[in-house]
Amino acid sequence: MQRWRGLEDIPQDWGRSVVTIGSYDGVHRGHQLIIGRAVERARELGVPAVVVTFDPHPSEVVRPGSHPPLLAPHHRRAELMAELGVDALLILPFTTEFSKLSPADFVVKVLVDKLHARVVVEGPNFRFGHKAAGNVDFLAELGGTYDYEVDVIDLYVSGEAGGGEPFSSTLTRRLIAEGDVTGAAEILGRPHRVEGVVVRGAQRGRELGFPTANVETLPHTAVPADGVYAGWLHAQGEAMPAAISVGTNPQFDGTERTVEAYAIDRVGLDLYGLHVAVDFLAFVRGQAKFDTIDSLLVAMADDVKRCGELVAAATRA
Repeated sequence: MQRWRGLEDIPQDWGRSVVTIGSYDGVHRGHQLIIGRAVERARELGVPAVVVTFDPHPSEVVRPGSHPPLLAPHHRRAELMAELGVDALLILPFTTEFSKLSPADFVVKVLVDKLHARVVVEGPNFRFGHKAAGNVDFLAELGGTYDYEVDVIDLYVSGEAGGGEPFSSTLTRRLIAEGDVTGAAEILGRPHRVEGVVVRGAQRGRELGFPTANVETLPHTAVPADGVYAGWLHAQGEAMPAAISVGTNPQFDGTERTVEAYAIDRVGLDLYGLHVAVDFLAFVRGQAKFDTIDSLLVAMADDVKRCGELVAAATRA
């Protein structure tokens, strides 16, 4: 999959294409319907499928300080899109100047002049241009002038997550913030992932017999609620069953919120300085402070046992 950073990266001889535009944070199951349809139409027409997205998130530019917690960084979204068959990803730097483009100017500068859109695939509530003034009806109206078709796909899927609410990035963020990583996984179609570099912490886990990878998460990451989770630690090409702790470590009067993963039954791991990923499978218990260190050790041993069982069951399923 080709990856372009800005309009100037698009090859000058780029021909017609099928395009879809959106933040696509998380590339959840609703997003997958739209992107999948774009890929399907592209294959039918014998042209490439292109996804257009933005960095930073538009809300951070339009309303500074309102950047939502992110479900996936751009490189992870690119991986997921490539798996869906996308041929090219265009990441547009979202600046104040760019935010002032009228809907008509956006269509001409991006879809017509650069991507030579043959079909544009979007959800029914897609908005674009200055003050989000453009919608799918306006997009289709301009299609008559600039020779492209608009294909509107209902992206709304629902299930048990959120009590039956339609799947969305907003709902996914809420469930993650509540610690409902199982519900989030239903929406995403896979476990929620947190990434970052392993840094040195207080090393108390090592002292207690459970050495953990202290993950310095990427900016704006959607981190689950404080507690203990079962999941996987991905490092050096390997997915290791893990017991994951999120929180401030109240047992030792900690104040900084961290994500730490203990690779179950792995000895001698040295991951310092490596970029790793943590997948959250299931919530095990909330954060707690114990009366004694011995009580803490008993709880940690129980956590590791339970986490191992949950991962093993998920692997068998």
